[in-house]
Amino acid sequence: MSDVIPMSRSGYDKLKAELANMESVEMPKIAQQIASARSEGDLSENAEYHGARELQAMLQAKINLLRDKLARSRIVDPSTLPKDEVVFGVTVVVKDLDFGDTEEFTLVGAGDEDYDNGKIQITSPLAQGLIGHKVGHKVEIQVPKGMMKFEILEIRRDEE
Repeated sequence: MSDVIPMSRSGYDKLKAELANMESVEMPKIAQQIASARSEGDLSENAEYHGARELQAMLQAKINLLRDKLARSRIVDPSTLPKDEVVFGVTVVVKDLDFGDTEEFTLVGAGDEDYDNGKIQITSPLAQGLIGHKVGHKVEIQVPKGMMKFEILEIRRDEE
């Protein structure tokens, strides 16, 4: 996995803070739980010890994932991107050509996604299908659930 991951400065900072918390707060807590459980004797039948070791392994996997994302990240300044086409950081309003309803998506980087509020990752199949298109374009996008057909109604840059 050597793909660059576009991010906003705030998304990068959010992931960096999450990583720091995992490494300096959560991991020492789990290490203390392991030490405490280890002091209770026979490890082969010690459920607390095995549970804490499992938590440690899962947390380490999350830490590794975040480190990888941060290492592959590229901070994008949306103000340097085109204003008349779908690019990182814009909000795009589309009309679903199959159902007739309108939907709004904001294309964001890792750390900023909020699917309940229409903030989708720029690397998602839906966002990738919208990138580069302009108002009035009709697009067909293959997503895991099938083919989606949209007409782009509006592109705007929501300044933070």
